[in-house]
Amino acid sequence: MRSHNHLLPPLLIVTALCSVGFSPAFAQERVAQQRTVYRCIKDNTVSLATFREKGAKCEPKTITDTAGKPTNIFGNLGVINGNLYEGMVDGKPALTTRKTKGFTLLTRFTVETPKDSTAHVGMGQVGKARTDAFNTQFKAAAKKHKVDEALLRAVAHAESGFVAGIVSPKGALGVMQLMPGTARELGVTNALDPSQSIDGGARYLSQLSKRYRGDVTRVIAAYNAGPGAVAKFNGVPPYRETLAYLDKVNALLLNYRAALGLLPKPKPPLKAAQ
Repeated sequence: MRSHNHLLPPLLIVTALCSVGFSPAFAQERVAQQRTVYRCIKDNTVSLATFREKGAKCEPKTITDTAGKPTNIFGNLGVINGNLYEGMVDGKPALTTRKTKGFTLLTRFTVETPKDSTAHVGMGQVGKARTDAFNTQFKAAAKKHKVDEALLRAVAHAESGFVAGIVSPKGALGVMQLMPGTARELGVTNALDPSQSIDGGARYLSQLSKRYRGDVTRVIAAYNAGPGAVAKFNGVPPYRETLAYLDKVNALLLNYRAALGLLPKPKPPLKAAQ
């Protein structure tokens, strides 16, 4: 998959349609019926449509309309702004959130999805590498669990800014911002203790690295949004929080690799033929 910056979040078009009073075949408000909406991936962007888009990989999603209640198709995406386009496909009215040739703009909309995702952008800020923060603990944990020390430090920096007692609005705890359930699974009895938190975070990154065979992008995404979300979207979840988090960790990762002398050395220039 190309850079996640090009991945558009799937939009809740049923909610949007209900909000403007438009009732196509799949979005009637008064009668509970099962309908199909397609989640289509094309050119590394995601759209929702009432038809299989040409040249796209489309996955059908069966939904049930409930009277008076907008349908949540994929959920957990925060506040979403989008466009809805209408046109004809095989002689029938069709809708899509992708700008498509022959389709016209029906409406622009803003919807808010449920806030039950554990993903958050992290409370640390991108800045210079801080190799002084819990230096002994990071080195020991990275060596013990055989993880990239620069990645371990970058995640901690993005998550907490190295504040040991910090608690996120989502309930994540400590330097590595472990959720209580995850902490228990990792054998961490006190997630606010820096040594335990860093060791638990390193263990978790090691598990994720093995699961995704060293795919650092998926490792970071899973650390932020959970392996279930990565499995659900077969890659980086299109949560705004996760996309911002990836940008932050990747920027910090470069800083820490440079600070720890882990960047690849440039190759010497080729000598001109004599």
